[in-house]
Amino acid sequence: MGKIKDARRVANNQAMAVCRSIRTSPRKLNLVAESIRGLAAEKAVAELTFSKKRVAKIALGLLQSAIANAENNHSLNIDKLVVSEAYVGKGLVMKRMHARGRGRGARVLKPFSSMTVVVTERGE
Repeated sequence: MGKIKDARRVANNQAMAVCRSIRTSPRKLNLVAESIRGLAAEKAVAELTFSKKRVAKIALGLLQSAIANAENNHSLNIDKLVVSEAYVGKGLVMKRMHARGRGRGARVLKPFSSMTVVVTERGE
């Protein structure tokens, strides 16, 4: 007796990686996701490696994880991989207080976000 295996959420020629609780706003992370969307995996890695954005390092690790999933778990050819989807979701928001003058306080919002990368093996 065991659990019935869930159906794959992506097609047989795709692999996916998800990173949750990234300590940045979804708006900033989406700029990085837009820069790799639709690129070949090799070019997307180069794009993220030389990006000046702080979250590009996290996105690079996520992309490399998706490529490794494609190669090891789904036996896809890494030379033919393309970033078919790269999207960002909103996570929790920590609320903090910043002391202001005259005994007042100001709210500081510290947002978290999640990112999903799907790579697809393109056909000839």
